[in-house]
Amino acid sequence: MLMRTIAFLTQKGGSGKTTLAASLAVAAAQTGERVIALDLDPQASLVRWGKRRAAAKARYTIMVEPLERDRLSRLRAILDGLAGAGFTLAIFDTAGADGPAVRLITEAADLCLLPARPTIMDVEATAATFRAVFLAKRKAAFVLNQCPPTYHSSRAGDAAKGLTALGVLAEPMLSARMDYQDAIAAGLGVTEYAGSGRAAQETKALWSWARAQFADGKGERAADHRSSRQAAA
Repeated sequence: MLMRTIAFLTQKGGSGKTTLAASLAVAAAQTGERVIALDLDPQASLVRWGKRRAAAKARYTIMVEPLERDRLSRLRAILDGLAGAGFTLAIFDTAGADGPAVRLITEAADLCLLPARPTIMDVEATAATFRAVFLAKRKAAFVLNQCPPTYHSSRAGDAAKGLTALGVLAEPMLSARMDYQDAIAAGLGVTEYAGSGRAAQETKALWSWARAQFADGKGERAADHRSSRQAAA
């Protein structure tokens, strides 16, 4: 079976990249995917989550492994080996400041997700990451994260307009909810921790959206729906 890859990319800290990677991995596993999560960040937050998950004896198996920078030259062989071992989805949690490493991951990813909070600094930083992904000709989308949970937030709406002008915006927008942090602390995904909550519903919807991008792949990239002039602006 074909293995797909998702890379979470951002140049700015605090966007919730690791939290999203962990919860999306679990949401995917709950739909039958065999998932491995690869942590490129020296802080190893995702690896520590994996250890808490093992201690919690969580129902769904997620393999979590560090991916050291000196192994990236063999990335294609590593991914081929994982596919041969039966994994159907690999999720990368990247380190924002490591440009060369992120570039290698970007080139190998089927889908790049770029989390951003609804602030001008996040939108500007994420736009720079999007330009790099566009130049690598990969499918990419922004994920608007940690939005005010109030309905029709003007801050989230303004950020959504700004990101949509630059490229594709994943669905749905994700609100700032404590369930995300509590799930990570417990070694779980938010869809396990509070399966009927709003955060779980949002995460399931994001996974459904991401999976649909794979189905639509066939060589057509979401990033290509915007002109090179916009990406280089």
